[in-house]
Amino acid sequence: MPIQSRYLFCAAMDVEPSKDALFNEVYDQEHVPLIATVPGVIATARFTREELTMIIGGERKTIVIEGEPRYNALYELESPDVLTSEAWAKAVDQGRWPGEVRPFTKNRRHVLYRRIVP
Repeated sequence: MPIQSRYLFCAAMDVEPSKDALFNEVYDQEHVPLIATVPGVIATARFTREELTMIIGGERKTIVIEGEPRYNALYELESPDVLTSEAWAKAVDQGRWPGEVRPFTKNRRHVLYRRIVP
């Protein structure tokens, strides 16, 4: 389904290699499902960084951005207010995420995007 809302929130990060399996298990089975219950969260999707090779100006190029996080979660939101709601605050601090996973994440990036064309 195409993105319908005006806001997209991106949470990207790396995780210590020894915690990779736990990170993915908790993110998929606990963290994202909890966030998906927050009023105003429309959809969620997780991604992992891949090598990028493309044609630009008729030339094949491999693009490498140093320091780009490996994991990325995208959240389609009704409003930026979702990120400061009590429901959001509660969801991001439940389960094993805050104590067993978050301390082992690094290179974290959080970005909010607003759709330009309705």
